[in-house]
Amino acid sequence: MKFAKIILVSILALAFFTGCAQMQQGSSGTSASPVLDRIQQRGELIVGTMGNMPPLNMTAKDGEIFGLEPDLARMLAEAMDVKVKFVTKPFNELLPALQTGEVDMVLSGMTITPERNRKVAFIGPYFISGKAFLTKAKTIAYADEAADANNPNTKIVALRGSTSQAFAETYLDKTTLFTTGTYDEAVDMVLQDKVHAMIADYPICVVSVFRYPEAGLLSVVTQLTYEPIGIAIPANDPLLMNWTYNTLNNIEGSGILDELKLKWFAEGDWLNKLK
Repeated sequence: MKFAKIILVSILALAFFTGCAQMQQGSSGTSASPVLDRIQQRGELIVGTMGNMPPLNMTAKDGEIFGLEPDLARMLAEAMDVKVKFVTKPFNELLPALQTGEVDMVLSGMTITPERNRKVAFIGPYFISGKAFLTKAKTIAYADEAADANNPNTKIVALRGSTSQAFAETYLDKTTLFTTGTYDEAVDMVLQDKVHAMIADYPICVVSVFRYPEAGLLSVVTQLTYEPIGIAIPANDPLLMNWTYNTLNNIEGSGILDELKLKWFAEGDWLNKLK
């Protein structure tokens, strides 16, 4: 990643944030940005993530949270001139944590859906994903349509509370569906032949093939759905929405976001760091 680009983005975002901060106080002294105020007073941006969605977010052997989304979160914190703290939770607990104020943002491979958007605000997308199968069966791996795998003899697994579960319940309703709290548990069910396939975002499926090269796993990057991934933030802070939108736009416009994608999807050096 080009150091000059990082400095440029940081300066632009910090300048914008400083200007926003000056606008927060009206004549009455009442804050117009409660979440930004909370972050600044704490000196820390708390980001919720699953920590188990390689290469978007992962947990290293030493406990470090790393990946494309943690890199992006660190850039946002740097632009705010605060530290970053990651809080890991099961996927279905991330939005409740955001709504209660336990975390300030969620960056965790979260698809922007109308249902979620009624509860929280989203900025992005910063990544486009889609559904794919992870399996040992070629007939499932290369299914062009979800209906190709939708039969009573097929057992599938999906992450609990995810859009993959919702997709399976709608379009794979004839299969036997299992749900798990983590992707590791779901992948293990495929490895142990307890299910025929896992349905998940295609980066998860492809990375799982790389992680277990001797297991005979198959997947495809052909997307069964369109999944825009965004940053989830509280709905009660318009200034935070505006600031995050502009900062992400600066990061994307400078080419840094494309460099992050190349770093995490085109190179596999990080595999050795995984738990």
